[in-house]
Amino acid sequence: MKLDHVNVYALDNGDGWTLIDTGMATTAGRAALRAALDGPLAGKPVTRVVVTHHHPDHVGLAGGLMAQGAELLIPRTAYLIARMLVLDEQDVAPPESVAFYRAAGLEGAALDRYIARRPFNFADVVEPLPLGFRDLPEGGMLKMGGRTWDIRLGGGHAIDHATFWCREEPLVLGGDQLLPGISPNLGVHPTEPEADPVADWIAACRRLAPFATEDQLILPGHKLPYRGLPFRLRQMEENHHSALARLRNHLAEPRTAIECFPALFRRRIGEGEFGLALVEAVAHCNHLWLAGEASRTRRGDAWVYSTA
Repeated sequence: MKLDHVNVYALDNGDGWTLIDTGMATTAGRAALRAALDGPLAGKPVTRVVVTHHHPDHVGLAGGLMAQGAELLIPRTAYLIARMLVLDEQDVAPPESVAFYRAAGLEGAALDRYIARRPFNFADVVEPLPLGFRDLPEGGMLKMGGRTWDIRLGGGHAIDHATFWCREEPLVLGGDQLLPGISPNLGVHPTEPEADPVADWIAACRRLAPFATEDQLILPGHKLPYRGLPFRLRQMEENHHSALARLRNHLAEPRTAIECFPALFRRRIGEGEFGLALVEAVAHCNHLWLAGEASRTRRGDAWVYSTA
């Protein structure tokens, strides 16, 4: 992956540690976690694992920590999705996925390569999740590290993404909902091909804005901690409004989602980024179509979008 790290936070609860997110279940991920447990976290067990959302780099090692006695805290929807995906192993791409990529405009040799290779499976980098978890609901409260944290759910990047806002100090655990400098992927996938994560993202930015202050230290899921969340929330929303404006102009001629890459990303998309770019392009095309700002018709197996 181009983004080669995830931030894991350890909060001291006195008798044990609470970990915020875990990293992926890879050789490197397990080694990094083991180095932390044997080094700065040695002497006390991990008693709780708090997972902000269901993506593999955040939930990947949670199952192993649970097997060692840690309690899992995660939004209910995130737990159900993660557990479902861990159990859904596939050796070949299912027909629904092939149809989805055809509909996005994938064709020729690129489509043949996708069909020929074994698909990515959640279970490749996520340990099995045992039964049993505690929900993190919108408006809930959690005690961690000697502080009280209010739970507020985001969306767009992941359904019911948990963020934690400290009552005693200007601290926010933001996961991937509140990243600095980069925008998290807003993707549409074969499981819900007509979803509108762009609308969910914009709504989440506006929902969280009243709680943001200039002095809060934001502890994100990737990159370095930062301040200035009110501006950052406006910036993250505006990034997508700007992309949608470019897309409207680009769709003066009918195009598939893949044909919208130049307008949306304004840079060359490499092989390692292609999958994320495709699902984000579908998301932005879907947003215009579902808002009634673009039409959608078939060109062979592909959907073609147009604002003409």
